[in-house]
Amino acid sequence: MSFDSYFVLAGLAALLVGLSKGGLPTVGMLAVPLLSLFMSPVKAAVLLLPIYVISDVVSVWLYRKDFSLPNLKILIPAGVLGVLIGWLTASFTSDSAVKLMIGCMGVGFCLNTWLRKTPQDKQAVDVKKGWFWGTVAGFTSFISHAGGPPFQIYVLPQRLPKIQFAGTATLLFAVINAAKIWPYQLLQPYSYDDLMRAADLIPFALVGTVLGAYITKKIADVWFYRLVQGGLFVVSLKLIADVVL
Repeated sequence: MSFDSYFVLAGLAALLVGLSKGGLPTVGMLAVPLLSLFMSPVKAAVLLLPIYVISDVVSVWLYRKDFSLPNLKILIPAGVLGVLIGWLTASFTSDSAVKLMIGCMGVGFCLNTWLRKTPQDKQAVDVKKGWFWGTVAGFTSFISHAGGPPFQIYVLPQRLPKIQFAGTATLLFAVINAAKIWPYQLLQPYSYDDLMRAADLIPFALVGTVLGAYITKKIADVWFYRLVQGGLFVVSLKLIADVVL
């Protein structure tokens, strides 16, 4: 692949990461598959971590006043625990098995929501469910930057205001991504070239973060949540297809 083709695709991947950090969920999960067109998925995940972290700085500032504190009190320690589990099991964890697990959970959640004959009652913050899904989110985020679906399965039934939903996701994954830096460095140390390649993509990610926040604030709540559920369903199918096809 030529340098120009690489730069276009890598820039698009960074833009998608930024959009997700700005509040548009699931689109960031397309970044690793996109980069995997010209590098290994593991290398893609490593390359994108600095982009996630830089985008987190901007997104945390954008959503510094909009988040669900009761959820974060549960999800943040659970997410860090999931990162620890991911690090300790990285040498023998099957990436395909994780993808299949996440995909099946996401599809099952969407179908259950859409096919339910009676509307599901709004759910409250639940400590046990929060610890379970938060740990799964941290684990899957460590393995393949795919922590979004477990988070959404837990938080979507709470029907939070869209800005609060986006802010809660932003702050949670900012902490999770920060927690991944040291274990990633131990498993696959960054070279100077890796950091320079990541630095080239930072402008794309920053533009995407601001643009994502702007779109999130402008879009109607009903369409925002349709986007979340639709994106969750499509990404879950993609994860399953990566394994079975």
